[in-house]
Amino acid sequence: MKILVTGGAGYIGSHTVELLVQDGYEVVVFDNLSTGHRRAVHPDAQFVAGDLRDAARVDKLFLEHAFDGIFHFASYTLVGESMEKPWLYLRDNVVAASYLLEAAVRHDVGRFVLSSTANLFENPATIPIAETERVIPGSPYGESKAAIERQLEWMDRLYGLKHCALRYFNAAGAHPNGHIGEDHAVETHLIPIALQVALGQRQQVTIYGDDYDTPDGTCMRDYIHVVDLASAHIAVFNALADGKSRKYNLGNGQGSSVKQVIDTAREVTGRPVASVVGPRRQGDPARLMADSARIKAELGWTQAYPGLRAIIETAWKWHQSHPNGYAG
Repeated sequence: MKILVTGGAGYIGSHTVELLVQDGYEVVVFDNLSTGHRRAVHPDAQFVAGDLRDAARVDKLFLEHAFDGIFHFASYTLVGESMEKPWLYLRDNVVAASYLLEAAVRHDVGRFVLSSTANLFENPATIPIAETERVIPGSPYGESKAAIERQLEWMDRLYGLKHCALRYFNAAGAHPNGHIGEDHAVETHLIPIALQVALGQRQQVTIYGDDYDTPDGTCMRDYIHVVDLASAHIAVFNALADGKSRKYNLGNGQGSSVKQVIDTAREVTGRPVASVVGPRRQGDPARLMADSARIKAELGWTQAYPGLRAIIETAWKWHQSHPNGYAG
C-alpha cells in the first residue's frame, strides 16, 4: 500500500514514517521543511518538497501518486504561538487540511488519519479525559484541529472517506536507536529543555508555579512516547479497513509533575539539572491527562514505553548523540 505522510519530516511524522517503512508500506513524505528536517526522513521513503497551502502543488502530488491512505501531521502546533498569531492556525492549518481533503476525495483515497490534539478540551469535567468529553478548544490551535475534525466528518458523510482523529497532549522521547528524535528551532517542551540543561546548553529549567493543587505543587501533564504514538497511528489506519470512522484520546492516564520530570532527568543523566521557580503562566491548569481506555479495548493498542523513565532515557540517548539536533 502507498501512504502519504504530510509533515513526515517532523518529530512525530518521522517516527511514524520509520514504523510504516518497517511494516512494508510504500511511503511518500510531503513536507515544506518549515519545522521538519530532511535528515529525519527514512531513506526508503520518497521525499517530496511542497506546501499544502499550494492547491496546485497538492493536486500535482495526487496526479503523480495513487495513495491508499493519508497520515496528516503537517500543521502549526504551538498553543502559545496560536494565542499571538491566531491566523496561522485558524486560517493556514484549516486551509492546508481543506486542500488535502479535497484532493483526497477527488482521487478516491479511502483512509485518513489525523494527528489531532487534546487541546480540544479546555476545561474538562473529568480527568483523565475521555472521548465523551465536550469539545471546547483551549486555543486557536485547538480550534483549528476541531475544525479539521468536523471537515473529516463531512467527508465521511458525503464521500465515504473513513478517518480517525487521535487526540493527545505531550509527545516525548525518541526512537530507541537514537538516530531520530526531537529537534525544534525554538524548544518549548519540558523534557528536551531539562536535557539541554544536563548538557550544559541551558542554565536552568523554569518551573512555572509550585503552588498548584497537586502532590508536589507543580503542574501534572500526560507524556506519551513518540514511538507509541506512531504505533497508534498505524493501528487506527489498519482498523479503518472495517469501514468505521473513529476518534481516540491517547495518553498515559497518570500524569507526571514538572518536578518529577526534572528529578527523573537528573537520575537518567547523572548530571545536575538546575531549576528555578517562576510565576504561574496564565491558563495553565493543575492537571491534564488523557484516557486511552477506548483504543486499548477496541484495538488492543499497548504502549511499549509507558513510564516516564523510559521516555527520558530514549530522549537522552538522542540528545547525547545529537547535541545540536539534525544540524550536527
